[in-house]
Amino acid sequence: MNWFLETMRASIGKKLMMALTGLGFCLFLIIHLIGNLTLYGGKDVFLSYVAHLHALDPILRVAEIGLLTFAIIHVATGLTLVWQNWSARPVRYQVKKNAGGRTLGSATMPYTGLFILVFVMVHLLNFHFINHDRQDAVFQAMTGTFASPLYVIFYTIAVIVAAIHISHGFWSLFQTLGANHPKYMPGIRGMGLVFSLLVAAGFGCIPVYVYVRFIM
Repeated sequence: MNWFLETMRASIGKKLMMALTGLGFCLFLIIHLIGNLTLYGGKDVFLSYVAHLHALDPILRVAEIGLLTFAIIHVATGLTLVWQNWSARPVRYQVKKNAGGRTLGSATMPYTGLFILVFVMVHLLNFHFINHDRQDAVFQAMTGTFASPLYVIFYTIAVIVAAIHISHGFWSLFQTLGANHPKYMPGIRGMGLVFSLLVAAGFGCIPVYVYVRFIM
């Protein structure tokens, strides 16, 4: 137990926790996106998907607790690492250099992460913490929320921000897990870029589709 606590206190331990929880979120995004894509099959297909989810309610509760735990660990560890980095270098360089392959994703990780946190809370208020007594409650919540062009814009911006966050986080987690090899990293970086674009396109098109198909 002592070695575990010591590892978690070290920077590498915190990065490992970020990597493992980040990997969990990537898997969740894949599953969540596959489910949401049933919307393109029409209302009945989507409601059938929702009904199947409700049939797995006990498993969903366990998954939700797991995701909440991952979120707490990911956010707390991320903020700790950011604070430690800032504390170690209290005086910022007068001239910024894009050295070491620094990208938009790596340079903005703390800010995109906090934006995603705010978006997730708004998203849960609109779609999760609602009255689910009606069979089409989620569908009604979706059409009601996306009836607002402002929320469609907000949602679209949020998934773009999430894609920027993922573009760095994806390959970074593999690097932390030991895949930092010149032979593999270019391919992993490419996979990260493709995955982030798929997330942006997959989730970003949904509010527009719902607005055009079911509201206009």
